[in-house]
Amino acid sequence: MAATQKSLHLTVYAPALVGDDGRPLVIVHGMERAVPGLRLGWTTSERDDLIALPHRDEWVATDRTDNGFPFLCNDDENRVVTLTGWENARGLAADMTPHFEVHARLPHDEAGIAAAADALEAVAEGARAIWGHMDPDGVAETVAQQFRHPGDEPHVPPEGLPSLKLPWDIPVPEIPHFLGWLNYWSDAAARAIGFPDSTRDADLLSRARRTATGGWVVRLTDAPLDLDDPMHLDALKRAYERFPAIGGRATS
Repeated sequence: MAATQKSLHLTVYAPALVGDDGRPLVIVHGMERAVPGLRLGWTTSERDDLIALPHRDEWVATDRTDNGFPFLCNDDENRVVTLTGWENARGLAADMTPHFEVHARLPHDEAGIAAAADALEAVAEGARAIWGHMDPDGVAETVAQQFRHPGDEPHVPPEGLPSLKLPWDIPVPEIPHFLGWLNYWSDAAARAIGFPDSTRDADLLSRARRTATGGWVVRLTDAPLDLDDPMHLDALKRAYERFPAIGGRATS
């Protein structure tokens, strides 16, 4: 695997898998359709050696590692793509109901950027996700500093960004925890944050599209989010101002 490759990181949050749930295979096939030429036909050993999977679909359909599905990748060390999923027992909101997380990685290059929105939509729709996001390297570290932990007084997040509540302080799972470069909001999540408003969201709607299930893929900036770019940082701050529910900021 190419350790130094710049990447785009995709995560979606969905209801936990139950019984003979067919979502993992739908997700894998959707990701392959979304990224031209992609074949997720390999996994890796503990030593990071590639292992071919001649019966990949059967393996994905039956292996419920961590109540998700096993790690998959392509065989191009110059353009690494990965995909996996697991159950997170901590929950997305105050009720702490376990949820299913899917994580993927795409190359941060021209082809990866071009496929990013399609990949997020395919994985999110296949997972029946509540919400999700895709971001370039480095954004997650800034987001982590936005969360207000007990005892953080005063809490001053970086770059003038707002403080966000921790997941267990958010009332319902439909409220996204934060904003990303690409955002997937299910119909329920969009309604929870008040999107779209035709009089207030013209700019976001110009970079958004509706999905087959009534959700939305919303792009904050044309290029991947760069928090060192004042225009990108301003776009992110404006979006937080527009959606005070995100991160639980509109709740007491």
